[in-house]
Amino acid sequence: MALIRARFFSKCLRRPVRFTAVVPFDGLFPPPRGDGYKTMYMLHGYMGNNSTLQLEGWPVGQWAERFGMAVIMPEGENHFYVDDFARRDFYGEFIGRELVEFTRRIFPLSHEREDTVIAGLSMGGFGALRNGMKYSDVFGHVISASAANVRDELREATDEPNAVGATRGLFTSIFGDLDKVEETDRSLDGAARELAASSRPRPDIFFGCGENDFLKFPNRHFRDTLVSLGIEHEYSEGPGTHEPAFFIPFISRGLERALPALPEAPNPFAIDKG
Repeated sequence: MALIRARFFSKCLRRPVRFTAVVPFDGLFPPPRGDGYKTMYMLHGYMGNNSTLQLEGWPVGQWAERFGMAVIMPEGENHFYVDDFARRDFYGEFIGRELVEFTRRIFPLSHEREDTVIAGLSMGGFGALRNGMKYSDVFGHVISASAANVRDELREATDEPNAVGATRGLFTSIFGDLDKVEETDRSLDGAARELAASSRPRPDIFFGCGENDFLKFPNRHFRDTLVSLGIEHEYSEGPGTHEPAFFIPFISRGLERALPALPEAPNPFAIDKG
């Protein structure tokens, strides 16, 4: 298995950007399929970065080995993975197009949407849902744990920082006109309406929230939006709050649902005692 920290110049963001990759290729074994590894693009939460999950002990390596997939973890810069037209920083296009195309060029990854997952937690869960719907021709599966669907926060934002230091000015710089954001695909409802009206394939959507998470109600709202639009999905709640103790097993469940685990590989260094 290879752990790679990489940097390349992003045309979408107009600067060098970093990502961390876990690729289950150690020079001895080729991808389990001739067309390359399955891939999960994993989006971190607010105040995180591309190495957060690795440093905080998430089982990224175990997931890579169990499902025979590469895991690509990009930098989100607290920007909710949506396009910023004022600053010309296209975070959504970076996630949905540029990063996928770049990593497929340098790693042996499958180009099939059925083999391509976008997942995330909190802010990254929002980004996974939004970009999984917007770029559903790229991503076949969406896994979102406790998505930060900040509908109420946008409406109620003031110049005073909220609990995580966000102000109305910050939200406006990310989402644009806060009174009109629900009409755009920078909101989850808007992205879902745009998907429903398009001819693009529908991704397999699995999302949910902890029963004691403060984001439970906006996630339920989005579930109801998907139901009203006839977009198939699976929504699940379980014990827990806004913490890794909920996020990690939930994403594991999503992977088990989306991708078949590999059979246990024989140990090539085992001694034959027969």
